[in-house]
Amino acid sequence: GGTHLGPCKGSYKDVIYICPFNGAVKGKVLITNYRLYFKSSEADVVVMLDVPLGAISRVEKMGGASSRGENSYGLEITCKDMRNLRFALKQEGHSRRDIFELLFRYAFPLSHGLRLFAYVTQEKYEENGWTVYKPVEEFRRQGLPNNKWRLTFINVHYELCDTYPTVLAVPVKSKEEDLRRVAAFRSRGRIPVLSWIHRENQAVIARCSQPLVGMSGKRNKDDERYLDLIREANDTTKLTIYDARPSVNAVANKATGGGYEGDEYQNAELIFLDIQNIHVMRESLKKLKDIVYPHVEESHWLSSLESTHWLEHLVLSGAIQVADRVSNGNSVVVHCSDGWDRTAQLTSLAMLLLDSHYRTLKGFQVLIEKEWISFGHKFSSRIGHGDKNHADQDRSPIFVQFIDCVWQITKQFPTAFEFNERLLLTIMDHLYSCRFGTFLYNCESARDQHVRKMTVSLWSLVNSKSDTYLNPFYTPESGRVLYPVASMRHLELWVTYYIRWNPRIRHQQSPVEQRYKELLALRDEYLKKLEELQRSDSSSSRLANSPSPNTSSSPPPTPSKQYTHLQTPL
Repeated sequence: GGTHLGPCKGSYKDVIYICPFNGAVKGKVLITNYRLYFKSSEADVVVMLDVPLGAISRVEKMGGASSRGENSYGLEITCKDMRNLRFALKQEGHSRRDIFELLFRYAFPLSHGLRLFAYVTQEKYEENGWTVYKPVEEFRRQGLPNNKWRLTFINVHYELCDTYPTVLAVPVKSKEEDLRRVAAFRSRGRIPVLSWIHRENQAVIARCSQPLVGMSGKRNKDDERYLDLIREANDTTKLTIYDARPSVNAVANKATGGGYEGDEYQNAELIFLDIQNIHVMRESLKKLKDIVYPHVEESHWLSSLESTHWLEHLVLSGAIQVADRVSNGNSVVVHCSDGWDRTAQLTSLAMLLLDSHYRTLKGFQVLIEKEWISFGHKFSSRIGHGDKNHADQDRSPIFVQFIDCVWQITKQFPTAFEFNERLLLTIMDHLYSCRFGTFLYNCESARDQHVRKMTVSLWSLVNSKSDTYLNPFYTPESGRVLYPVASMRHLELWVTYYIRWNPRIRHQQSPVEQRYKELLALRDEYLKKLEELQRSDSSSSRLANSPSPNTSSSPPPTPSKQYTHLQTPL
């Protein structure tokens, strides 16, 4: 409900929703510029649908004027969020044409010269989510700049690289003209820059795109020297370059002018992580959708799941390798072809494993803003916001895989994260909804300032009701590096997301979590009472001891600080 429902654009009675679970259900459809809403009119079957139009990838007409047979004439709607919808309509009166045109117009506003919904909604929140991530502050938190690394504003007008952010961290010994020469040798000017530095051992995670080696095996002394500066910054003996691609693909990329770092990079070792490209990932998710919607493939579930290769494609093991190298004191450089898909997955997951700050509610928002949004993951192309071209070859669930990996890690370390699964589900929903400006556009230079001025950030919603997204089992441990198990036996399908539309799959909060929340509430209540007792205690003793009430020199102690170590046994 609330303000973002948008004005009603059309309402239709006597529409039949062909529900895969309850059969044909008669009801009413409402369409706003934000959502499609269906409610059954029959008393005995309660069915409701509430679909943000941004989640729709295609709308097709089924059946023609001459179609015979019950419910054979209507609309078929394919969604990006693992469900499809079918509606049957009356053949007379052109009602189908109206619904079709409305849906087509508002589900794909950009294809019709309209603005995305985020620009139209008038929502207000107490928190302003756009202020969550400030690059210089985040570098400062990591201890930068220092005597080995400096911040440069060479990209302030996006002249060095139009898909990079404006603030970059580079080796102190590099000069601005070095950066320009390196940019000329890296795909799309995406030079190696620091993403994260280890406080103690000063090892770094740097990210970039592939070098432009080409068929003739071009060399570039500036690029070689620059990578050596990264290595030298903490005396890493050999700089590890993780190329996310399968080696055959990296070799094949030479034909289009790309390639990888060869033997001429003397103090470096190259490791291929064998992660497939965006097209393989898209096909894999399609296969997954087929086995979970509308019906879960029961009899051969495990072999069906395996045949989708979805869990196998999760990039967790690569991220663990990166994190392990860095925590052992070795600097690494990570890249794929362009450095905005697999690279973002690997750097952000490795940072999540290494740095507990990113496992807090705000820190996780910073991680996404930094490694994905500011470094130019092409959200607009990969998701296809507001665009009707559902068969576009640029679409791919790269960010979905990242969130899935985060979920896998939270399953293995239930106390290590301040946020809960609900946050991950909310992020997944608004990846598609177009209700917030957060995931729009392909890079920072395309967003520029108008997104922040004219749209609301997803983090405004999250931080205005952060209680909803907190994990009651969270136990902060600042120095801990997480080492999840990435073998297939330990990965599981994220049922609460992929199979959530199936009413036979029940999703309730675990009884343990429920009980634990009650105990925490009880604890807070006792602490409050204790505080009040101490306050009344200290004020009465103060009145007894002091000649006049305003000469008391120190405020009463704050019990909440003293008693934070109280733990309610489970």
